[in-house]
Amino acid sequence: MRITSHIVVVFLCLGLTVYAADEMIVLKAERMFDGKSKTLMQHGVVIVQGDKIVDVGSNLAIPDGAQVIDLGDATLSPGFMDAHTHLTLDYTGNFNERRLAELTTNVSEMAIRATVFARATVEAGFTTVRDVGSRFVGSREFVDVALRNAINKGFIVGPRMLVATKGIGATGGHFDPTSGFRDFLFGREPDTTEGIANGPDEIRKAVRFEVKNGADVIKAAVSGGVLSLADEVDTPQLTPPEMAALVDESHRLRKKVAVHCHGDQAARDAIEAGVDSIEHGSFMKPETITLMKNKGTFLTPTLMASEYIMAKIDQYPPQAKAKAAYSARSEMFRNALKMGVKISFGTDAAVFPHGENAKEFALMVGLGMQPIEALRSATASTAELFGIAQKTGTLEKGKFADVIAMPGDPTADITKTERVSFVMKEGKIIRNGPPTPQPSAASAEVPTLDAPVD
Repeated sequence: MRITSHIVVVFLCLGLTVYAADEMIVLKAERMFDGKSKTLMQHGVVIVQGDKIVDVGSNLAIPDGAQVIDLGDATLSPGFMDAHTHLTLDYTGNFNERRLAELTTNVSEMAIRATVFARATVEAGFTTVRDVGSRFVGSREFVDVALRNAINKGFIVGPRMLVATKGIGATGGHFDPTSGFRDFLFGREPDTTEGIANGPDEIRKAVRFEVKNGADVIKAAVSGGVLSLADEVDTPQLTPPEMAALVDESHRLRKKVAVHCHGDQAARDAIEAGVDSIEHGSFMKPETITLMKNKGTFLTPTLMASEYIMAKIDQYPPQAKAKAAYSARSEMFRNALKMGVKISFGTDAAVFPHGENAKEFALMVGLGMQPIEALRSATASTAELFGIAQKTGTLEKGKFADVIAMPGDPTADITKTERVSFVMKEGKIIRNGPPTPQPSAASAEVPTLDAPVD
C-alpha cells in the first residue's frame, strides 16, 4: 500500500493526472470533429475508459459514476498529428551563431532540451508526430530514439513519436553534416553510420543500419535544401537506381519512406520509385503532381518553415534559395489541392519554435484549403500516412483516447487550432487549462547541432 502511494506522489509531482484503470471519463463540448466527417457534430460526447475510447457521439447518456469534464463552448477533436518535426533540434536563432555553437554544445544537453520541445508540442494538441531526422555533427547518438522511448515509458511527457534517426543522403548533399565546413575538420568523411551513402548497395546498408538502431520511418534527402550551403535547392541528389534501392529496402523491412524534396525532377524520380511522401515539394510542376495523385503519394507541404524563414530572411545566408522556394510553394500547393493529392499535415517544427505547429492550419486555409479538410489533414489523413489509422486519428470506439479541445468553432475561424486548452493522450490528461510555462532560455541562446533540416 505504501509503495502504491509513493507511485501516485511521483506521478502528481510530474504533473500527470492519475486515474484508476477502470474509471470512466466523459468529455463533453458544444461541438465535435470526429476526424473524418465533412461537418462538425453538435453536443459532442467522448467516453473514455483506460487508454481507449469506449463510445462517442452526440448527446450520449452519461454512465453512472463517470467523471464528467464539460469543456463548454469548445470543439472536441482527435489529437493533431504533425508529419514533419525535428523535436531534438532548434533552428530559431541566428544561423551563424548556431553553426558556431555546433562545435561546443554537448549532445547530452541537447537531449535534455528536447524534453522541453516534446512537452510544448503535445500541450499544443499534437499527440502524435513523425520526427524526420536527428543528426548531430561528430556524434553517433540517436537522441530521437531515446526521446521516443522515454515518452513511451512514461519518464517524460511528449507526443507519440515515429522517428527516422539520421536521415539518408549523398556525399555533399543536403544531409551531409560536414558540408560547408572546412574539409576534414571532423577527421573523416561521413559514411553509412551517419546516413551518408553513395550507390544502391550503400543505400541499402544505410537503411538496414537505421532500422537496426530504431528507425520507424526512413527519411532521405533526394534534392538540395534551403538552409544547406553546398548544394542547389532543386537539383536531384540520388540517382534513379539509388532511389529504387531506398524504397525497395525500406518497404521490404516494412518501413515507409519520406523524402525531403524541393526539386521537380527529384520528386518525379522519387514518386516513380514508390516513396510514401514528398516533404516540401516546392518546385513540383503540374505533371509531377498528377503523377503523385495517380500513385497515391502524400504531400507534406511544411508551409510554416518557409513562412518563418522569410520573416527573418536577413539571418539566413542562403537567401536566394529560400526566396525561390517560398515564391514557388503557393502555386504548387494550390495545384495539389485542385488535383486532389493526399495532403498530410507537416510543419518542419524546429525551423520555428516548437509548440507553434498549429499555425500551419491558417496557411493551408489561406491558400484555398477548406477548414474541415485542413483539420482532416492533421488527423485521419496523417494517421493513414503513418500507418496507424487503425489505432488513432479519429474519434471512434476502440481507438486510443487521443482527444483535444479548442475554443469555439475552428471551421469558422481556423486560428482556434492555435488555442488548444485541453489535451488527453491515451486516456491521460496532459493539459486542462493554461500550458506549462517554457524555460526562459529555451530557444536561440544555445543553438543545436545538426545538418540543415529544410
